[in-house]
Amino acid sequence: MSRVELGSEEYKTIWKSLHKKLFTPFAKAINRYELLQPGDHVAVCISGGKDSILMAKLFQELKRHNKFDFELTFIAMDPGYSEPNRKMIEENCKHLEIPVQIFESEIFDAVDTIEKSPCYLCARMRRGHLYAKAKELGCNKIALGHHYDDVIETILMGMLYGAQVQTMMPKIHSTNFEGMELIRPMYLIREADIIRWRDLMGLQFLQCACHFTETCWTVYDDGSSHSKRMEIKHLIAQMKKNNPFVEGNIFKSVENVNLRTIIAYKENGVKHDFTENYASWGNGDSED
Repeated sequence: MSRVELGSEEYKTIWKSLHKKLFTPFAKAINRYELLQPGDHVAVCISGGKDSILMAKLFQELKRHNKFDFELTFIAMDPGYSEPNRKMIEENCKHLEIPVQIFESEIFDAVDTIEKSPCYLCARMRRGHLYAKAKELGCNKIALGHHYDDVIETILMGMLYGAQVQTMMPKIHSTNFEGMELIRPMYLIREADIIRWRDLMGLQFLQCACHFTETCWTVYDDGSSHSKRMEIKHLIAQMKKNNPFVEGNIFKSVENVNLRTIIAYKENGVKHDFTENYASWGNGDSED
């Protein structure tokens, strides 16, 4: 399939047909989680994959509506890509009219000799370089392209492999770069709809970029291995066959946490046990 040209009638038809699946949840996440404020300068981080490229187009659409003043700068880090991979990013951005600034780092070389958890180290280093470049450019936020499916997979991975209940937050403050914040405006967009956009547009994205794997995946906070993430993806798909609401239930599970039914939790690095407040609960919650 040939690539669809921007501004063509075909492009307009595709964008209109996917508006409710892509732009509506994009705008909803920004409003629901208060991801943007007037005066923000956002570094839209492009990895070269389908998710971040679509995020850039959605940000451009949001900017076009211009309901309040904010600035966008599109950045992409080359951690040591091969020439064809670097060229693919440049050509996709040019075709989609995304004015990206590409900067170099030597992350792939730095982690090439690491035997234990190279993905985790790579993720941390990538994040640090993105924060540093964004701050250098005068931005106060970086935007990453993690989507709804990434979120529910992270929740399940934390439980099954990390022995903890946690999620990929829609926004977090940087601990190492003062005044900087990370936002995830794709938080409510389904991966299947992103794939549909990619296929209808006739686009191809990075598939082989890393020294350690033949498949280029999104970088996750936990540096999780690709095999484990795929295992969880398949598990969710299997459960969905018997329960069509399983994905939504996983997502909502971290919105409906009842601390009176939790044995222990951590806050600011301090572990709290339910016995600390049990005497004051009275008969508020009972299984009788």
